Amino acid sequence: MKFFGKPRSQTAAFLPLCLLFLKSLSLGHSNLYSNRYAGDKVIRLTPNTEEEAFVLKKICHQLKVDLWQPGGVSQISQGTVTDVHVPHNGSRALLTFLQEANIQYKILIEDLQKVLEKGSSLPAWRSRRSLSGYNYEVYHSLEELGRRSRAYKRAVWMDCGIHAREWIGPAFCQWFVKEALLTYRSDPTMRKTLNHLYFYIMPVFNVDGYHFSWTNDRFWRKTRSRNSRFHCRGVDANRNWRVKWCDEGASMHPCDDTYCGPFPESEPEVKAVANFLRKHRKHITAYLSFHAYAQMLLYPYSYKYATIPNFSCVESAAYKAVNALRSVHGVQYRYGPASSTLYVSSGSSMDWAYKNGIPYTFAFELRDTGHFGFLLPETLIKPTCTETMLAVKNITMHLLKKCP
Repeated sequence: MKFFGKPRSQTAAFLPLCLLFLKSLSLGHSNLYSNRYAGDKVIRLTPNTEEEAFVLKKICHQLKVDLWQPGGVSQISQGTVTDVHVPHNGSRALLTFLQEANIQYKILIEDLQKVLEKGSSLPAWRSRRSLSGYNYEVYHSLEELGRRSRAYKRAVWMDCGIHAREWIGPAFCQWFVKEALLTYRSDPTMRKTLNHLYFYIMPVFNVDGYHFSWTNDRFWRKTRSRNSRFHCRGVDANRNWRVKWCDEGASMHPCDDTYCGPFPESEPEVKAVANFLRKHRKHITAYLSFHAYAQMLLYPYSYKYATIPNFSCVESAAYKAVNALRSVHGVQYRYGPASSTLYVSSGSSMDWAYKNGIPYTFAFELRDTGHFGFLLPETLIKPTCTETMLAVKNITMHLLKKCP
């Protein structure tokens, strides 16, 4: 089993490493994110008509809201569940507008700062982590994740944290490694899996973005690359792949959260992983990417409404995986092609991997469905990882059966 990690250097150089080691990431703060989210709200809306959807798109652009779901403003349509993070100085205007337009809404989070402080894992909680050993049931900073990563032999490609604010992803990648190592002797399924498959695991795909989500902006999504023409930084690393690049579901504007980048594989993170997968694609049977939130198990295509050639095998694996997941805590996951189950998006890693010869490619959208959103409490790390672990084991066992 191999870990991969990668800090971005001044020259944006990137080398896949078996050891992620970052020496000096200062995380000292007097207040959580300098109290920047005080009074911010998260509001859920579902437009009942295309007219309401059009109006909602317009107000989202005007108020520059942080869209939590769907992936971009262009994907808001009739019936689309839409979660928006609104700054405190814009919430009154939005609520007044919604009331006047008679658009129904629900406030999911009344004060984002208070929710952050209630469930935070940042510096004030740091001391409790080192007293009783490494804790897999809390979120960890990039520095802590780096200290934990080691080059373990054996294992399918898995990556977590392609979007910075989705902390439950990196939490799961570590959980998987821990369980693989601790249960190899006692769990026949795990032993069979590791005896027949070699896992490449990237616990934090978007290193710079993830670090920034701990130090500056909890809800940062993109990478942190610079743009020579705009002050906005970063690219959506899941819209930067060379597969229907910068088409539907992606934006060409550098300030948008779904910005596809100046060209395919412009991001060193994406380029390095793409190169690795190209080099090893004859031996990699599955690609698994972990995201949040929606409680879904998705497979290709994302960029178009079409059926993949090996649909029956992939669909069967997904069906068994979500059933196994539900058996743990009763949590329901939807499954299906990403375009029809979630939304259309171009330039995704999952589609790219599939188009480049990896027959089983999946994207998990982990807990929850919006109650906590990106702020999934640490108390839910264990149940989320436990159920996801069983789903992944089901997928890997499906691979070993060599479905044609």
